[in-house]
Amino acid sequence: MAKVKMVPGEWGSLTVSEPLSKEQIEEKAQALLAQMTLEEKVGQMSGDLPLIGGAIQMSRAYNEEPIPAGENLRLGIPGIRFSDGPRGVVMYHSTCFPVSMGRGASWDVGLEERIGEAIGVEARSQGANFFGGVCINLLRHPAWGRAQETYGEDPYHLGEMGAALVRGVQRHIMACAKHYACNSMENARFKVNVQVDERTLHEIYLPHFKRCVDEGVASVMSAYNKVNGEHCGHNHRLLTEILKEEWGFEGFVVSDFLWGVRETRAAILGGLDIEMPFTQFYGKKLIRLVEKGGVPIALIDQAVLRILRQKLRFAQVGEPDRYERQAVVCPEHRALAREAAQKSMVLLKNDPSTPGGEPLLPINRGRVKRIALIGFLAATPNTGDKGSSKVRPPYVVTPLVGLQAAAGEIEIIFDDGRQIEAAARTARRADLAIIVAGYTHKDEGEYIPGVLFVSARGGDRSSLTLAPHDEALILSVAKANPDTAVILVGGSAIITETWREQIPAILMAWYAGMEGGHALADVLFGKVSPSGKLPCVFPRSEAQLPFFDREAQAIEYGYYHGYRLMDKEGHSPAFPFGFGLSYTTFEYENLWLSQERIDANGLLRISLEITNRGDFFGEEIAQLYIGYAGSKVDRPLKELKGFAKVALAPGETKQVVFELPARRLAYYDEAAGWQVEPITYRVYVGRSSADERAFYGQFQVSG
Repeated sequence: MAKVKMVPGEWGSLTVSEPLSKEQIEEKAQALLAQMTLEEKVGQMSGDLPLIGGAIQMSRAYNEEPIPAGENLRLGIPGIRFSDGPRGVVMYHSTCFPVSMGRGASWDVGLEERIGEAIGVEARSQGANFFGGVCINLLRHPAWGRAQETYGEDPYHLGEMGAALVRGVQRHIMACAKHYACNSMENARFKVNVQVDERTLHEIYLPHFKRCVDEGVASVMSAYNKVNGEHCGHNHRLLTEILKEEWGFEGFVVSDFLWGVRETRAAILGGLDIEMPFTQFYGKKLIRLVEKGGVPIALIDQAVLRILRQKLRFAQVGEPDRYERQAVVCPEHRALAREAAQKSMVLLKNDPSTPGGEPLLPINRGRVKRIALIGFLAATPNTGDKGSSKVRPPYVVTPLVGLQAAAGEIEIIFDDGRQIEAAARTARRADLAIIVAGYTHKDEGEYIPGVLFVSARGGDRSSLTLAPHDEALILSVAKANPDTAVILVGGSAIITETWREQIPAILMAWYAGMEGGHALADVLFGKVSPSGKLPCVFPRSEAQLPFFDREAQAIEYGYYHGYRLMDKEGHSPAFPFGFGLSYTTFEYENLWLSQERIDANGLLRISLEITNRGDFFGEEIAQLYIGYAGSKVDRPLKELKGFAKVALAPGETKQVVFELPARRLAYYDEAAGWQVEPITYRVYVGRSSADERAFYGQFQVSG
């Protein structure tokens, strides 16, 4: 593998012996800017790859090497060296973690921060200084092809997970949050006009980006789609008014690749700082516009200063002694990938197969001597999409390999499931049948249109159910052997109505990364208790979801989707947002609110105790939802406003404390901005968004 060792002098003239203050960074950036010609300034503002050669190179082996932008040898200013994500570092052969949706199911911000740090180390060890993999687009509809690249459907949850990844990555390199904004469709992403009102935009589609900005993210990537008639890469409302002025974002904005910019003047006036991955609309075209007076030089200076400030900031970041070849796919990162996969898996159902029996999982080694493992995906390396997020790990542990390694004296019989009758016969011979079914990159992923040497592939899902063959296989195997568990593989919700009642145990495994097979075995055999909770609703039918047209020219994004829409319409999903079972039992007790009334600038503390009443060590995710009594505007029945993960040994009790600032209760008024209403607020703390046993309390905010 080609490799660049990163050393303290990698930042050229930007290297300093002592950390610089914000004022010193500004002074040094201004001094560099003063030395630049117009051509050098504009050179900071686009990718360094040649147009045709770069396009061919990326189509053959996307991002195997860092993608450069804005290097200036005369002044010793390094370029940005881009590496994509978010499953891990796309370059070379790096650690492949579970997809973000799976990691979102862990609800574990500490774990996500550790993954971010591992990604930062591996990226820098392989020559990158910029990670473009903090994908925080909201999952509006589970058919979205790139659902697997984000964390879920809720803006608060998205923001906390994204901020954790930013923190970890930026201990070592720059991070980029993407795709800003309202990018929740795939096939139509280059043409669709998303129409959205200001309140919905600010409350639903932007809070997670604001959270990452507040965390100090170095960069934001604009999206392909239009928002309210303007391409995101040109969108002055999004890029300048909201991001840079309203939020005070100090970093720089980069375009999405290839089609992220459509016109030179519109992009620079809109607030786009860097065109990636090569020059199409900036470069000479931008220089000519400046020279002719069509673009103020002040806009160029502002963009270049944003870039230089971040380069100077990150010239002081890192631990050079860690950036070695041995850091890539090291034992610690492999163990982290396995832990992440364990904690991402969601146990959706775990009933006895016969009345009065014990739950099917974990596998009882005393009773089970032969397991039928069924389905071609059980023996297929399947880490998710093969678009821009494709990680190339040195190996992938399949479910078959993982179960074989953990089985001990239990015999594993594999059947690829392509012949349903043969698979049923295999199941009949076993004490337990396990079916692995779901999707691959052929069913969902990034939509790549046919260009140059690339054929069209990927895209939004055409159906939320399993393939008819897989559904027939499940029913046939379950009939042959009532002790059947189904392992689901995919990037978001799967509709299970035709077969769910016939199956005692269902586990959502997502795309579990390079160590997924070992992690699956750990969960199935009870080495770890499943602790994942759904980051998106699993509906009973698509009728419970917002309208979705994957070929839409225009679409309206409304205020309601996911669990909020379920609550509003009175729908009962198959599995609610935040739902997930364990091998143990948790009891919630002693809910306590620090005050009965707070003011609009106040802080409420909410605490409760959680006890592990079962026999397994386990981790529980307590979720805080807030409802609104007497609001003058239309508001959800309840919204997620906090969550906490707690690890408990059998019999152990721990206190969980949530801190709720009053500002988190605000709604957005188009004329007046954010408003905290002086009303009564309802507090729900429970195991999911639809937990009937949720603890209830209330408090008031004074005017």
